[in-house]
Amino acid sequence: MSAAWMIAARRSPVVPRGGALAALDVDALAAPVIRATLVDADVSAADVDEVILGIGLYGGGNPARRAALLAGLGEETPALTLDRQCCSGLDAIALGARLIESGAADCVLAGGVESYSRAPERHAVDAAGAVSSTPYVRPPFTPWPDRDPEMTEAAAALAVHLGISANRQADWAVESHLRALAADRAGALSPELVKMPEAARDAYMRALTPRTCMRSRLLAGAEGFEVRAATAAVSADAAAMVCLVSERLLSRLAPGFCCRIEGAASAGCDPALPGLAPVAATRKLAAREGLDLETLQVFEVMEAYAAQAIACVDALGLDPDRVSRSGGALARGHPIGASGAILAVRLFHELHGEQAGARGLAAIASAGGLGTALLLQRGAA
Repeated sequence: MSAAWMIAARRSPVVPRGGALAALDVDALAAPVIRATLVDADVSAADVDEVILGIGLYGGGNPARRAALLAGLGEETPALTLDRQCCSGLDAIALGARLIESGAADCVLAGGVESYSRAPERHAVDAAGAVSSTPYVRPPFTPWPDRDPEMTEAAAALAVHLGISANRQADWAVESHLRALAADRAGALSPELVKMPEAARDAYMRALTPRTCMRSRLLAGAEGFEVRAATAAVSADAAAMVCLVSERLLSRLAPGFCCRIEGAASAGCDPALPGLAPVAATRKLAAREGLDLETLQVFEVMEAYAAQAIACVDALGLDPDRVSRSGGALARGHPIGASGAILAVRLFHELHGEQAGARGLAAIASAGGLGTALLLQRGAA
């Protein structure tokens, strides 16, 4: 089997729903990120064997094909759209790596895209064929209504279940914003960002305080453990993409920096507590690879909710100083299908500042109690 190598990783700015990227459909949102990734990788469009894009909110069809064509890839290049909700972008990268490892491809562009702003209305049709006049927010993710909670309610239940106080959630959110702002001011995010006419930087990060957090709108939960607006990631628009290549193509390209895909795993957990799914996926991956998490230098853990991120960090025994070092989704936003790919892009660039051989892990949860984890190892410069 050939190893899969990540040689380029780019993303758009993350902008809250209804903001500067709202006019862009998913193909227009993803296309410039695809083009920038190709330029960074020094790969021609003819070298690309497959494009895989994760997405969670769309009206059918194959948005990955539209984005690939708009980006200038040839008509002969196939493209696949993948939907595992929040895990979609990370799953797209894992699938691309497996295509390369199996010998089915030498170059795959993989990632995710989401336009919350342009998501279509969806209406249920009953058994008699009547169309509901009221659009539904989301489809069911399990066959059991009593074990298919809304994600905010699930985060609040998780906080109570594990004793994660509202104050601790607020402190986590404040730290996420502080780290994101510091990285932005230092220019540390520039190498990963594709500056677009509509937006040049992440739009949501701000100087947040615990007091402001605790005064933000109550979303759900018992007193003392409640989830508030400031401790939940906002809905957002964004795209993220990586270029994966085989060892054969890697030797021809000789990039200055690359990361090997060391492994990936998906796993399920109790659908009533979906925020713990990254723990299941990470433990599965660690067992498969014989991995001691304490030896990893960097972690990117999804911050859909502060309670969920804290729960995962606590359960896995991670050092918080190594987690989301340049801020997370609480400071940027949650563009569902793109969020996992953004974690991979962030991890790639965080590892750039580490020594050869350093390893890092990205992990994310999805509704229904599914999680995905991806392990990268930094190659030699």
